[in-house]
Amino acid sequence: MQKTESYKFSKWPDRIFSAAVVIISVLVVIIIAYPLYFVVIASISNSNLVNQGAVTFWPKDIRFYGYEQILKDSRIWSGYANTILYVVAGTALNMAITMPAAYALSRKDFKAKNAVMFYFVFTMFFSGGLVPTYMTVSSLHLVSTKTILIIFVAVNTYNLIIARTFIANSIPNDLYEAAILDGCSHFKYFFMVVLPLSKAVISVLTLYYAVFHWNDYFNALIYNSREENAPLQIVLRQILLLNQAFASGNGGVQGGYGQSSADQVKYAVLIVSTLPILCVYPFVQKYFEKGVMIGAVKG
Repeated sequence: MQKTESYKFSKWPDRIFSAAVVIISVLVVIIIAYPLYFVVIASISNSNLVNQGAVTFWPKDIRFYGYEQILKDSRIWSGYANTILYVVAGTALNMAITMPAAYALSRKDFKAKNAVMFYFVFTMFFSGGLVPTYMTVSSLHLVSTKTILIIFVAVNTYNLIIARTFIANSIPNDLYEAAILDGCSHFKYFFMVVLPLSKAVISVLTLYYAVFHWNDYFNALIYNSREENAPLQIVLRQILLLNQAFASGNGGVQGGYGQSSADQVKYAVLIVSTLPILCVYPFVQKYFEKGVMIGAVKG
């Protein structure tokens, strides 16, 4: 009887710890999720009620003025088309460079891998600067072209390190030896063995690169001056600037949406710019732990 009571008593610390973990996790989810939820309900609520603090958990005086003003702007659709092009083409280029480079740098029989890796890592801490980079892009006649927004940052060193470590730690060398005995070349081994076994890290890095291209506005701001090449983020930035100027009392600014609905437009812009990429996350969430955690372990 005493042993049973002692056993039950010994389980209490584990139960308390588990309960504390659940409570903390719920609080963290609320802290992270509520601002996102508030942006959603604020984007469809009366701006005056939002500014007065009357909108907390449920939308009030529902109106879609912000979305109407944004979506009827033809620049939005051209911006979406440009961004989709940059995301698809840019991500494909990123992965086409990152995965072969990661495989080559993961090979123990590649004698120059340390020297090559040094040059990659060096770029993480030192760069030529904005002005020399712009001069280089200009000398190549890539300024104000869609090409520069696709090929710029063709490979991210951090993502390359993750992919290299994943391949080195997750794919046993025995597979390579067996493939060589069957007459398999490096290229065939890479495409037939390495890539199929690297689906986890490929999914994660694809998402990382896609999010980078989707959110990238600085490069478009610096290296592009043509409105027809502007990505969605630049278009939304222009809408916000015009809207803020109009809301500040400059009624002569064309394209403003009025002071009373300025905040509603602002919240609608946040939803329009983030919702598409957020919809992708659930489909690759299952690969995050395996792809990132294994790739983050030093080999």
